[in-house]
Amino acid sequence: MSKSGKHLFTSESVAEGHPDKICDQISDAILDNLISQDPQSRVACETYVTMALVIVGGEITTRGHADVHNITRTVIKNIGYTHPKYGLDYDTCAIINAIHSQSLDIAQGVDKGGAGDQGTMIGYACLETPEFMPLPIILAHKLVMRMAEVRKKGILKYLGPDGKSQVTVEYEDNKPRRIDSVVLACQHSEEILDETKKFITEDARQQIIDTIAHPVLKKWIDQDIKYYVNETGKFIIGGPQSDTGMTGRKVIVDTYGGMVPHGGGAFSGKDPTKVDRSATYMARYIAKNIVAAGLTERCLLQLAYVIGRPEPLSIMLDTFGGSKIPEDKLIAVVRKNFDLTPQGIIKTLDLLKPIYQKTACFGHFGRSEFPWEKIDKAHALKKDAGL
Repeated sequence: MSKSGKHLFTSESVAEGHPDKICDQISDAILDNLISQDPQSRVACETYVTMALVIVGGEITTRGHADVHNITRTVIKNIGYTHPKYGLDYDTCAIINAIHSQSLDIAQGVDKGGAGDQGTMIGYACLETPEFMPLPIILAHKLVMRMAEVRKKGILKYLGPDGKSQVTVEYEDNKPRRIDSVVLACQHSEEILDETKKFITEDARQQIIDTIAHPVLKKWIDQDIKYYVNETGKFIIGGPQSDTGMTGRKVIVDTYGGMVPHGGGAFSGKDPTKVDRSATYMARYIAKNIVAAGLTERCLLQLAYVIGRPEPLSIMLDTFGGSKIPEDKLIAVVRKNFDLTPQGIIKTLDLLKPIYQKTACFGHFGRSEFPWEKIDKAHALKKDAGL
């Protein structure tokens, strides 16, 4: 997105207890378990959750064995669904296992090194934050991370597992200038309701702002910032009791908060032969290294693949008019420095390890623990660009 003058841009994030994120975590926990036993496991695992019921399905071919029921209950417990009052109790919920083996038609293309599916994958990086990410999504993620921290440490004992955040940033000439508004939706117990039992107290509202928002946003707070906390009045019924969840429904939360286009494919529950996931990680890796090399302040990279073929069908770069060399030359530099075949991506980013459950909450990008966040190619890119 590129706009002159002033404009507002908003991104959201969701807590680990959000129904869709419960599903992402279960799917990725099963993937991690199988990869730890058999790194060549082919996994496409989907999860559905509603009140008191979890359904796990998909296509899996592996030499390992996943105890789906035990993994699912452990994930739900660690999130914090430990009592029937939340509409999902790890100890008593029903679990249906509907997993079957992967299609041999797909396998014969993947086994020879081809992509596991067709599609387009998007990577992006910018200089707005130290994480090379857009400011709105980074702050939204940090708010729900803080929400989880104060809940699990008992700092705000009335918080439940479900929650959301949203941050609106005011930009001027594509530079973030200030935060216009912040939304916090925090599941809670009845103890903070006022005498009408329809609204949380003003004291509780201010406590949530002071304890969750202020530590995260302190350098951005001004007198005009607006806060919206549990705007229906209360948020007691949450999680799967209030909404169903499914794997892969929070793709904008998982990536760049809507700042740039999304390729369409979801990530969680998919092994790295699925380019929906691995090539999106590679696109982020490339874009971040291009920006870190000082070749542009913003970079969007699109890769496209066809099932069964190893090389991408196309590479598209958009530097929003800021590239220090022609974009066609920059694409040639990318081709020289990065192996974009599925096997090359897996090797470069060391993706046959059980690292995926950690990605299932708080975003897949902008977090230093993941290999696609390294900037170890920046020097080589700068040199080959002739700068």
